[in-house]
Amino acid sequence: MATVEQTVHPDGRVELTDPGALADSPYANAELAPTRLPQRMWTTYNYAALWMGMAHNIPSYLLASGLVAIGMNWLQAFLTITLGNLIVLIPLLLNSHAGTKYGIPFPVFARAFYGVRGANFPALLRAFIACGWFGIQTWIGGQAIYVIVGELFGKGWNEASAIGGHPWTMWLSFAFFWVLQMVLIFRGIEGLRRFENWAAPLVTVAFVALMIAILVKAGGFGPILSQPSKLGWDADFWKIFAPSLMGMIAFWATLSLNMPDFTRFGKGQRAQVWGQIIGLPTTMSFIALVSIITTSGTVVLYGSAIWDPVELTRRFENPVIVTIGLIMAILATMSCNVAANVVSPSYDFANALPRWLNFRTAGLVTGVIGIVIQPWRLISDPSIYIFVWLSFYGGLLASVAGVLIAGYWLINHTNLFLADLYQPNGRYWYAAGWNWRGVVATLLGSLLAVGGAYSNPGAGPFPQDGLIPFLKPLYDYSWAVGLVVGFLTYFALTAASPSPHPTPTPTPSPS
Repeated sequence: MATVEQTVHPDGRVELTDPGALADSPYANAELAPTRLPQRMWTTYNYAALWMGMAHNIPSYLLASGLVAIGMNWLQAFLTITLGNLIVLIPLLLNSHAGTKYGIPFPVFARAFYGVRGANFPALLRAFIACGWFGIQTWIGGQAIYVIVGELFGKGWNEASAIGGHPWTMWLSFAFFWVLQMVLIFRGIEGLRRFENWAAPLVTVAFVALMIAILVKAGGFGPILSQPSKLGWDADFWKIFAPSLMGMIAFWATLSLNMPDFTRFGKGQRAQVWGQIIGLPTTMSFIALVSIITTSGTVVLYGSAIWDPVELTRRFENPVIVTIGLIMAILATMSCNVAANVVSPSYDFANALPRWLNFRTAGLVTGVIGIVIQPWRLISDPSIYIFVWLSFYGGLLASVAGVLIAGYWLINHTNLFLADLYQPNGRYWYAAGWNWRGVVATLLGSLLAVGGAYSNPGAGPFPQDGLIPFLKPLYDYSWAVGLVVGFLTYFALTAASPSPHPTPTPTPSPS
């Protein structure tokens, strides 16, 4: 089989020797094609700033405050979140490697293990979950705008007539914030990089300011840190620890798949690895600590945990403080939402229809689906947010991560034929464009991970005994089950029934 030449540079990064070789491919467009070396400009700081922007946001805050709201004390919540982020960093870095080495986004990377057409299966699964997140973040940003305007115009705005259970002014705020993000998307990926660089530090300052304000009102750390756990350290705590940990891991399970969408622009593996090590665990632990202290302080001040920072900010009497705080909340939400929840589905939808959709038009599709999903329902309760939304999709995406890691590291040894990722009838065409091994591994991993999904009475949509009762015990470990089963199944199926095409071993060429 003829192979289009690819150049392996001294630092290990690979690019097509002739980028024009993809001109006639029906599975390529400008966004999906491998990034050329001169365009791979992102540094360690860019990746650290990206993670600061994505991690310092209101859903991250809600993640930590939600654990306090369901009964953990500050130490239990902090340890659960920190451990979760250290664990998810492993698959995240393993899958990031391909983006930097080959300059390809996640859906193109997935073609090597699911087939050129079959990659749409994991890509669209990831995309629809991102649409849900986009909707959640947009609703939160809309809430912040609604409160700011209410501070300026008073009761006429806050007590407007209700439509669908919310004031029509809340819906207007939601729509305005949606449009604001679409404008940022239409500026493209470089506009996003510049926005992240200056927005991330401002967001950090805002969250610290909110924590300090609560500390002053509560009388310092003492009353907050002395708050006892409602769960203790016995069976009541460990009963919710495992599903809570899976939820914490699942929070970034989406990015553990599609981080190649960003690492394809990296100056080298060292830049993206260190940028992410500096950026993710440290910033998530920091925002968790700020959130936990702040939320624990609300228990001292108000007698119950106020887990929503927008609602908490409204408790301050000074309208200037409220306005500044919520503007920072809006920046935090935009910084995370556009990077984490629009970039990926834009590539994913474009992968499904490369001749019809580009980065910008696919971003518009993401925005529309994010509204249709009705995000206001997903964050109505911390139990639904953590145990239903996060735990369920975490199990689904973990099985995909297992396939990618097994295929790229164990079977292909990080070597890919770059041009064949875009060609019909090439090495990654498999059978009619689908690799059944990847599909079966994903379906089996997903079934075992979330087939036993259950909800406590009144705390979610699933039956108390689980969708499939005998799988119920596995649901508490949904992300771990999905990752391990997906990994082992794909490796076993490929070993038992290998592809007829050999694993590539490209020869270095002078750059």
